This record gives sequence, C-alpha cells and structure tokens, in this order.
Amino acid sequence: MKDVQNMGDTRGIAIQSVGISKAWLPFLAASEKGNPQNVTALVAKFTVDLPKEYKGTHMSRFMEILHEYANKPLNFTAIDELLKEALRKLDAKSAHITINFKYFIEKAAPVSKRKSLLDIDCIFSGDKVENKPLEFTMAVAVPVTSLCPCSKEIADYGAHNQRSMVKAAVKFSCPNGLTIEKLAEIIEKEASSSVYSILKREDEKYVTEAAYENPKFVEDILRDLVLSLRKLKGIDYFSVECENFESIHNHNAYASHEEYA
Repeated sequence: MKDVQNMGDTRGIAIQSVGISKAWLPFLAASEKGNPQNVTALVAKFTVDLPKEYKGTHMSRFMEILHEYANKPLNFTAIDELLKEALRKLDAKSAHITINFKYFIEKAAPVSKRKSLLDIDCIFSGDKVENKPLEFTMAVAVPVTSLCPCSKEIADYGAHNQRSMVKAAVKFSCPNGLTIEKLAEIIEKEASSSVYSILKREDEKYVTEAAYENPKFVEDILRDLVLSLRKLKGIDYFSVECENFESIHNHNAYASHEEYA
C-alpha cells in the first residue's frame, strides 16, 4: 500500500511538535507504599519533532507506545524509557509527553484515626532530547485549610477560614526519591490545617482548633512552602500557586512564585 506519510515534503518547514492529544487510557501510578495505583489518565499531549524532509509522522505509533507502557508504574524512569522509545520508533530528535491523572492518598483522621482517601490532581510531564537527560516535572494540586490572621486578631468570636488549593510543580533531571505522597505532605504542613474526607466529631474539633492556632494568609502559605521546597535536593526548578476560596468575600485570594534552584 502507498505510504503517503513517508513521502517527501518540499516546503522546507521542520515541525517542532507533532503527535496526539487528549487520549484517555488506564495507567499505573507508582505509589510510595510499593503497590502501584490504578488511575485513569489523560495524555494531554504526546509529541515529537518532525524534520522538514518528511510529510507526516506515524500517529499510530504514539498509541502503540502508550499501550505498551500503560502496565508500567509511572515515574521518572518509566517516562524516560517511554520517550526514548518514541525517539527510536519515530526517528525523532526530541519528544514530549504530559499526563494528567487523579491520585488518591490514604489519610488517617487526627484523633479517631478513621482512614479515608483524599483525591489530588497530578501531572507528570517529560521533555527528552536525544542524548540528553530527561527533564521531568511532577505537579500536584492539594486541598488544604487556611485561616485568616487578621480576622483572628480583630474578631471577638472565631476567625474566618476556608478551603484552599495549593499547586506545586517541581522539575528534576535525575531520580531523587520525591513521590506524590511526599510532595503532598510538604504542602499540607505549610497550611493552617489539612483537610480530610472523613472526620468524626473529635477530629472536627481538632482540625478547627489546629487551624485557629496556625493562622496564615495566602502569602504565608506560599512563602513557607517556597522555603520548604528550597530544601529539596536534586531539584532544578519549582513553581507554587496558592488560591484561597474566601468565605467572606466574593472573590478568591491568590499568590504564586517560581524559581530555579
């Protein structure tokens, strides 16, 4: 059969990224406890470069590679191997992939120790250039509680508090032992309090009082998290976003920061 994709092209334009987007697949996500977690993943983008001499890439090979790696736990090493396979099978010099998925962390309530699952949004992203180390980015979005220091200071009764969403992304070019669970734990420690899916009365009392004793503006959470991320070894870059879903305003409070190590 005639292979149109392999025919030459005379327009002289090398394409920087070509491939597939928005492909849903079941994957395994590496777990800190050792047992991989089954996740439904959205492959937001999976692309390679295309030399100017070629008319098109081989789209089916992208899905073939994804199916091959769907049964291997996602981590730095698996993403590196996947992109090396893409370079080889697609005769490319560079490759990129972004995978979004929902991950569940088991948490025990602070007093009753009742266990429940907290869902967090995760992104694994990899950039691979031939004969160069993988640039791997892990990103998580973790819900937490924030309590307003100003409200606590001026109010005779209580202080307004709210759920917040903290997003952190870290980039590294060699395995360093950082896991989804560890990154989420770092974030939770810098909030006024953690959130839980299941709380009994004694737990609700504990987290309410814990937040009251640890008031933080959105700026406080962000700055404390930046200081914690600076302590991580083997990190090339990180970014942080914090958004408080204000309970007494009709708008959110927001702060962000990024820096290279």
